[in-house]
Amino acid sequence: MVTPSPSPSTGFSYADLFAGVGGFAAVLRAMGGSHAYAVEIDRAAAGVYARNWDHDPLGDITEDANDEVMTIPSHDVLVGGFPCQPFSKSGAQRGMDEVRGTLFFHIEKAIRAHKPTLIVLENVRNIAGPRHRHEWEVIINHLRDVGYQVSSVPAVFSPHKIAPEHGGAPQVRERVFITATLVPEGMVMDPEPEPVVLPPEVQMDREWDLFADLPIDDTAHVPGTELSEDETRWINHWEAMVQVMRQWRQSQTRTTGEALRRLPGFPIWADAWVSERQREALLDGAPKWKADFLRKNFDLYDALRDIDPKWMSTWLTEVRRFPESRRKLEWQAQDSESLWDCVISFRPSGLRAKRPTHLPALVAITQTPVLGPLRRKLSAREAARLQGLPDTFDFGDQRDALTFKQMGNGVNTGVVWNVIKAHVSRDRHLLEGSAQGRALLSAVSEAPSNPRVALARAAVSEFTVSAPA
Repeated sequence: MVTPSPSPSTGFSYADLFAGVGGFAAVLRAMGGSHAYAVEIDRAAAGVYARNWDHDPLGDITEDANDEVMTIPSHDVLVGGFPCQPFSKSGAQRGMDEVRGTLFFHIEKAIRAHKPTLIVLENVRNIAGPRHRHEWEVIINHLRDVGYQVSSVPAVFSPHKIAPEHGGAPQVRERVFITATLVPEGMVMDPEPEPVVLPPEVQMDREWDLFADLPIDDTAHVPGTELSEDETRWINHWEAMVQVMRQWRQSQTRTTGEALRRLPGFPIWADAWVSERQREALLDGAPKWKADFLRKNFDLYDALRDIDPKWMSTWLTEVRRFPESRRKLEWQAQDSESLWDCVISFRPSGLRAKRPTHLPALVAITQTPVLGPLRRKLSAREAARLQGLPDTFDFGDQRDALTFKQMGNGVNTGVVWNVIKAHVSRDRHLLEGSAQGRALLSAVSEAPSNPRVALARAAVSEFTVSAPA
């Protein structure tokens, strides 16, 4: 592991667990913190961390913090986005019955050994859900047992709820943050403190404009973002159907006098556009929610088929050559006029179309959004912006797929920045009770409200240690 750097007398040191490419490090470095320790088991992510933060974190926390070994040095702040797969809705949700779900106990060993002043842990929202209530209570109770003031009420934050001038980003990414302060000797722990909340002036109060607010690079020619022939064909084919549905809606408006500009909001399944004699087989044994959607699709098909039966037959013949997930459309773009006006995601549930306001959460598995107006995909650099990383952040020459994976596994710096500032404000009285707390309070309180410039200055542009081979 790396040799720890000394903490400046006016600043603080941090330990960065499950460090990824360094989202937490970006924030803590920008707030005046110095590196004490970092660990990341993924070789590619560790290489990016080393490239940007001067330290090679490649290692395994289970080898550095266990019953026999403690090689993590002393530090003032402990942070970590510990693995979310055991708690994620997209996983098996085994919680602490899964090996990765027990990694919290290695975090706890470092906490008990060094008693850092501040702890900030991040995970998926589902960790505080009903299926993981026991695990949630274990984490909260163990932190309190060590002497930390921590709320048992989940604090959920998303970058799209934070104004861009305070570090927000147009990405819906709800995450739970567990923030805890060490109670100084002689002071009393609040048995149930209020959860951390962001002040009103930080919160977003308007609709996002993805292209302007991120920003999106205004060009269709970004290497690595090209649509394949199949992807273009799928979109064009559904675009033809979108226009037919728009004509149908306009005819309904003329007939009823009621404005019906928006396309149907239920999932559109081309596989359900079948003859009446085939419908009972589809309904047989279907749960109620699916049967409702099937019947809506039957009615939609009947209405659209009346417009031009021959065209519909040709369209269906072609769409049935597509993969199953490309034979579905989720229209969430309200009254947008064209599929190409939208942000399009290729999902297992179909093509999802949304207005270009904000994007769904980046995920570690590749579901790169298509920027319809530019007829290309989101770039890796734009994905990094969604996580609040400056354009000076250096990913080297790694494949874009690795960068997307790292961003999907990472933390949003704007959220971390504001959560730390809000937590320090809430627990000011505790921090004033120790020298380490006062140094941390001073550094965080003096950090600007907009993290963007400070984050850009915190990054380094070249290796100062050898990256993992």
